[in-house]
Amino acid sequence: MNEIIAFFEQNIEIIYLLTFAVFLGFEVISKIPTILHTPLMSGSNAISGVVLIGAILLIRVTEPTDYFPLIMATLGIILGTINLVGGLAVTSRMLEMFNKKKRK
Repeated sequence: MNEIIAFFEQNIEIIYLLTFAVFLGFEVISKIPTILHTPLMSGSNAISGVVLIGAILLIRVTEPTDYFPLIMATLGIILGTINLVGGLAVTSRMLEMFNKKKRK
């Protein structure tokens, strides 16, 4: 139990930041009207790119024995990559709908 308490005391700022980011992300996404959701996907892709860069930088500067930041950065890389690839696929498909079909 003392290890868990010590872990939270050492990483309280990261835990606060993660909690704030979750609530902020939920509030921002829930307030977007459905009609604007697909065009804003491109902006989400840019944010995912920033998350990927930040996670890569975090892995580079973290000590090998500091597991919490390493796990969070790895999770950020995995989820950011999934979001980026999925968002690009949806955006590409949406843009194909606006192309004029060629007549034969």
